[in-house]
Amino acid sequence: MTRLDLTERRDRIIALLSEKGALSAAELSERLAVSVQTIRADLRDLDDAALVQRRNGTARLRQQSENIGYLPRQSISRQEKQRIALAVKNLIPDGARVALGTGTTVEHCARLLASRQNLFVATNSIHAVCALQNAPGTAVEMAGGSVRMRDLDMIGGAALEFFAKYRVDYAVFSCGGLSPSGAVMDYNSDEISARKAIANCAHTTILVADSEKAGLDLACRHAHLWEYDIVVAGGEFSAEIVQNCARHGCQFIHV
Repeated sequence: MTRLDLTERRDRIIALLSEKGALSAAELSERLAVSVQTIRADLRDLDDAALVQRRNGTARLRQQSENIGYLPRQSISRQEKQRIALAVKNLIPDGARVALGTGTTVEHCARLLASRQNLFVATNSIHAVCALQNAPGTAVEMAGGSVRMRDLDMIGGAALEFFAKYRVDYAVFSCGGLSPSGAVMDYNSDEISARKAIANCAHTTILVADSEKAGLDLACRHAHLWEYDIVVAGGEFSAEIVQNCARHGCQFIHV
């Protein structure tokens, strides 16, 4: 079995648990057409990575007040994040001024943007800086302040002041979740404040969200999808959400 097969299957396990709430190994085995032993091994590894919780013969996604660690998140919906990143790259021309937020989907965007020339980038993500290391002619400004070591980013007061200094063409940022009504959600108020600061410094705002964010109703809310200029997302969205985006002039790109 290739690494890609393994990653795709575990992405599907996460997606099924997100949709159904809780499933047994036997139910997952039947849906994914692999052995129960294979599913149990997957669930054990996903449990070790703090993505799922196994209890009383069933598995469910872990619910917590803070997002899971950065490295486990990198393996979720990897191909979908690549499609999102390609769409974002096609929106941003050479020579643009760009603000990049935090998170694994934005890191994917930064990696593809590294093929653009002569960008100016302001970011509070160390991962984004590393992704842009070999970008031709690109200048990068990095937020100061305290580093959130788990994610290697800055979302405190110094980061908010940092983005206030700039006026850029595009801001690319993610969120913790998207409620069924189209509200943009996050795990805590610091995440909300950081996203507002990034969005406020840009002429065009681009919200990116993989399918694991769809339907995830978290504790903190700020804005709706259609309050941003462009949404690049995977997952299922109601006709009402898509219509609201169109009505408010928000370009909705489904990957």
